[in-house]
Amino acid sequence: MSRFEELAERLDDIVAEIDELAFDRLSEAVHEGATTRPDADKQLVQARRAVEKAAHVLRRITPP
Repeated sequence: MSRFEELAERLDDIVAEIDELAFDRLSEAVHEGATTRPDADKQLVQARRAVEKAAHVLRRITPP
């Protein structure tokens, strides 16, 4: 496995962690009676997409 693929897999793990954080935030908000998404949710989604994009780009690199 190339270093690019290894790094992409680590980024996949980070995506999963971001998903967990987002789910926890949403659960907390529901528990507190919120009727709208928490402000941080939009930023977490943005971070998740950026990390997913980085993993995708790394997978397209052909190792020397």
